[in-house]
Amino acid sequence: MNDLTLTPRPSSLDRDAFVGCFGDIYEHSPWVAAETWERGLTAAEDTPDGLAEAMGRTLREAPAERQLAVIRAHPDLAGKAAIAGELTDDSSREQAGAGLDQCTPAEMARFERLNADYKEKFGFPFVMAVKGSDRHAILAAFEARLPNDPAEERRTAIEQINRIARFRLEERVAKQASDD
Repeated sequence: MNDLTLTPRPSSLDRDAFVGCFGDIYEHSPWVAAETWERGLTAAEDTPDGLAEAMGRTLREAPAERQLAVIRAHPDLAGKAAIAGELTDDSSREQAGAGLDQCTPAEMARFERLNADYKEKFGFPFVMAVKGSDRHAILAAFEARLPNDPAEERRTAIEQINRIARFRLEERVAKQASDD
């Protein structure tokens, strides 16, 4: 995806237009786009990789409380919001793509238990870039990450959120290319 250009070109947009186009890349956190724009955009940020790196840097360098707010903006995987149809379009598509909408009752019970245990331990939801994974791999990752210490898990959550953002930007370019 490196050589493909986002349309409109991020570097050509004013702040409001940029936030309007890219403010939804990070779940319920348009401030990431706003602060990325304020740092300055060049032609290097007109590609999915370039913009993902710039936006990811904004999140990585944000104060801890802002990072935590972004983590907490993410829904539980296979959680109540998914069941109630209250996810963003991106989250719905991502969770369905991983088969989370096809869980057996036993798998749903396992997700509920793991979501509760994880939130109790860390104070935020389990976040994973689920693209390319299935529900079995996600459950295994859940189990593997639950023993982590809070600082390590917070770093992992931020890395996963930045992967989600990169996937979302790549998906936009792919959609633009197929629409042309």
